[in-house]
Order: sequence, then structure tokens, then C-alpha cells
Amino acid sequence: MKSKHLRVQIAAAAALLLQTTGLFAQSIELVNPIMTGFYPDPSIVKVGPDYYLVNSTFSYFPGIPVMHSRDLKNWKQVGNVISRPSQMNFLGDRMTRGLFAPAIEYHNGTYYVTCTLIDHKGNFVVTAKNPAGPWSDPTFLPEVRGIDPSLYFEGDKAYVIYNSDPPGTPLYDGHRSIKMIELNPQTLQTVGEAKIVVNGGVDISKKPVWIEGPHLMKRGNWYYLYAAEGGTSVNHTEVVFRSKEPLGPFVPYEKNPILSQRELPKDRKDPITSAGHAQFVEGPDGKTYAIFLAVRPYEGNYYNTGRETFIVPVEWKDEWPVTVPGPNGVQYAYKANFPEVKQPGARPQSGNFRYTLTFEKQLDPALLFLRTVDSTNFSLSKAKGLTLKLKPETVAETSNPAFIGKRQQHMYCTAETELTFVPKAANEKAGLVIFQDEKHFYYLCKSVDNGKPLLQLFKSTADAKQPELLAQAPLKSAAGSVQLRIQAQGDAYNFGFSENGKTWTVLKDKVDGKFLSTQVAGGFIGCLFGMYATSSGQPTTNTAAFKWLKYEGNDPMYKK
Repeated sequence: MKSKHLRVQIAAAAALLLQTTGLFAQSIELVNPIMTGFYPDPSIVKVGPDYYLVNSTFSYFPGIPVMHSRDLKNWKQVGNVISRPSQMNFLGDRMTRGLFAPAIEYHNGTYYVTCTLIDHKGNFVVTAKNPAGPWSDPTFLPEVRGIDPSLYFEGDKAYVIYNSDPPGTPLYDGHRSIKMIELNPQTLQTVGEAKIVVNGGVDISKKPVWIEGPHLMKRGNWYYLYAAEGGTSVNHTEVVFRSKEPLGPFVPYEKNPILSQRELPKDRKDPITSAGHAQFVEGPDGKTYAIFLAVRPYEGNYYNTGRETFIVPVEWKDEWPVTVPGPNGVQYAYKANFPEVKQPGARPQSGNFRYTLTFEKQLDPALLFLRTVDSTNFSLSKAKGLTLKLKPETVAETSNPAFIGKRQQHMYCTAETELTFVPKAANEKAGLVIFQDEKHFYYLCKSVDNGKPLLQLFKSTADAKQPELLAQAPLKSAAGSVQLRIQAQGDAYNFGFSENGKTWTVLKDKVDGKFLSTQVAGGFIGCLFGMYATSSGQPTTNTAAFKWLKYEGNDPMYKK
């Protein structure tokens, strides 16, 4: 019996050795983006076999989703860092403000997230013993003046690395610097003065712009400082410096940038652009990978899905980290020699996929509110689904309307819901909105005109109180349910409805999708499909019920 147990143990050890050495590797396909849709500014930490990923959410609430994976492919949302209105809210802020560029780190049993609350108190740090939460209230760092803070731990010391003003007067537009300051990990208070470790960028004589999103890591005898450079649009890149000391002096890599898509032909098929804001992480195979943001435009620099989270392999050349995206830049898939680890209950986040959200007991953690959450304004039940109380506030304002949204994760996709709503007056409306920001959205809604029910399609205008009516159609029943559908087709959206769940009517098709693009709207966010109900400035006691929300992505680059 002992001999049998010994043979089993030897076989298990041999299998593990073969797997870790690559001699008996299992293959996985990492499909880009690994997080589709509006998941910008990624930061990642590896704790044992577990990976935790966070992203910017700007003025959406809850803020900073926490995703978990064991294979860098299958991600499941386990919580949100900013989950309580008592931590902060974003009332009065435009949607593209709020929380900029979080970074996650782990040290001695505690998880740390640093981030910037732009336009208000600035940089802060929160902590948790469990990445799923709860996370602490924020501790603000008034001495850390700038954006994009991250942490590096060296023994009992910690350092904050961040983008800040350059020394003296800026030499040109976009002239920034990278600074470091010591942080006490116990008190979360800064120690001493900040030091400039990078001025301008790789070569200040070439006037590099927007050095930002910095991270510090140690490998061997070298400290590596790496950061984005070139701005977050088509000139976005990643650059690296190194030093023998944590505070420098840092020397730039002579072959910078280490990640860039800007040199590639603009007419290439299914382009991936604007790559940068990277962070390195060790994969399950012991190799280095870079997690970064990039975008998938459907034409030129037009995209509606926001900045997404991608992955690319990294090689170490002459003790420098260099991404190896392959021919013609970042690929839509990479093979890796480690096993896939699927998570129960996790929805796919990459490639084409479909799902149906129901509202029986709790909201999916990926659903988002505008600026804060009013838990008294909605209820969940198996019979009715999600019931929203109509609020006077509208999505054209910087307040908290009755809105619950889900990211548009594909350039070609469909979102549907079943709505039960009896409008009492023309100002009462409920339905589906495809929402980029306060000034860029389309609203497909049920309302009433002269006592008769109808479906309407509105387009936002510069005047928050006067949206443009694009189309309308009568409904047979005032009290019956209606199904609503919005289809995204790259640069166009189609809007339709059904009163029996079988026969669909097109209300209006080929509506301008570029109007909802980041290129037109500006800012840093992507589109959401939102369940939305408003009484348009007037109080009411009316409600609207959404039975479910269906989503299906169908992007051509994933079809084989």
C-alpha cells in the first residue's frame, strides 16, 4: 500500500514538473480584448495563483470593478472598490470625470488600490483584506499632486509613483513628469518630499507628451519604471526606464517604445490602436505578460466601445522588457502553454458571447448607475424583474436619474428588454437608452400623446431639456408589455420593438452611430445600454418594470 501511495505521489510530482517546465504543457488561447467594452486603464496584481484586475469607471457607480482570474482569460467580477455612497459619489460631475486610473497592489495580507478623484480631492488610497471587499473609506494624499498613482513596496517601505507637474514652467503643452514619494503603509501618510524621477519622457528634446500611468517593479538587480507616453489616442505608447536604485537615476531603453501601434498602416483590417497604459504580470507559466488598454475602431478613430483591456506577451532582451505582439501589431489571440481555468458563474468577457440578465434577487455587479446609487429607487422580484421609480432627473443632467446600465462590449451587438409601463402623461417615459454621455445618447422609450400610447426615439441635443424626436409609432396597448431592441452595427444603430415577442417592427434604422463615438463626444468613456425611466422634471409616483436584459455580441473579427 505504501508503495502504491509513493508511486502516486511521484507521478503527481512528475506531472507538475513537466507542466511547469513546458514539457507537458496545456494550451490556452488568450483572446483580445480580455475585457471587452469600456474597461480602460487596467491594473493587475498576482497573489499566489490568483489574479485581480481593476479598471477606471470615471463617474459611474459603483466604481472600480474588481475582476478575478486564474488564467488571464476567464474573468469573474467579485466586487467593486467604491461600492458605498459613503465612500464617495460623483454628483455634479460629467460622466468622463470622476475616477481616473486605479492601480492595485498587495503587501503583507492587505490589498491596496490607489486612484485619482479628478476635480475634487485628488489622489487617495483604499485597503481591503479581501479583494471582493469591503474596501475602506478613502484616505486622501494631499501631498501627491497629480494623477495615476501606483504603489511599490520595498521591505517595510512603500512608494507612490505618479504623474505630476514638471519642474518650473512647462516647456511645452503636455510636458509632465513622473514623481515618487515615500508612503507609510500603516498610517497611509506620505513621508518626506516628492522626487522627480522622469522629466518629460524618454527624450525631452523631442517634446514627449503626457508621461503617465507609471509603475515600478524590480527584477534581478534592476528597478524598472515604465509608463505610457504620447497621450491616450492614436499616439499612445508604453516606454520603460531602469535603475539600480528605487529612486533612480533612471535611464531610458534605447529602443523605446516597447509597445506601440502608431506605426502600423492605417488601412489594415480590424485594427487595434491607441495601445498603452500597461502593467506587467507573471503568467501561470512563469513568463511575463503585459496588460494594457487599446481600442478597436470601426473606422478611422471612431469607436463606441471605449478603451478596452488587452494582453500581449513580453520577452526580456538584454535585461529589458519588450512586448512581442507578433506580425502587424497586437493580435486578437495568443496561444500560451498553461491550462485554462473556468470559473463557475462567470460570464465570458472576450470574443463573441451572449447572456441574459435577470433581476430576481440581486443586481449583477457589472451593472452601473450614474454618479451614485439610490437603493430606494428600485426593487427586484421574480414576477416583475427590475422596477424603477420614475425620477424627475434625466440622463442629460449631471445628477442621479433612474438609470441602470450595462456596457456595450462589441461594435456589432444587440440589446433587448421587456418593458411593462403605463405612462400617465407625455412627460413620463421609460425604455432603453444607448448612452455615451450627457450630450450624446439615443433614447427608445414608451410614452403617451393625447392619451394614446406610443413608442418614441429621441436624440440628445446641446439643450438638455429639448431632445430631438427622430421617430415615433403608435402602440396597440397602453397597459401591455413591449419588447425593445437596440442593434449596434459599427457606425449605425437600429431601433425596433415588438408587442407580442415574435413580430418586430423597425422604428428607425441606420441612425448615426458616430454621434456616440469617443471621437465625437470626447472624453474617456464608452457606451452603455441603459434601462431608464424619467418624468422629465416633474414629480410622479409612477414606475416602470424591466423583465430582463438580453445582450449578444457579433463582431466580425471573431468569426472563423
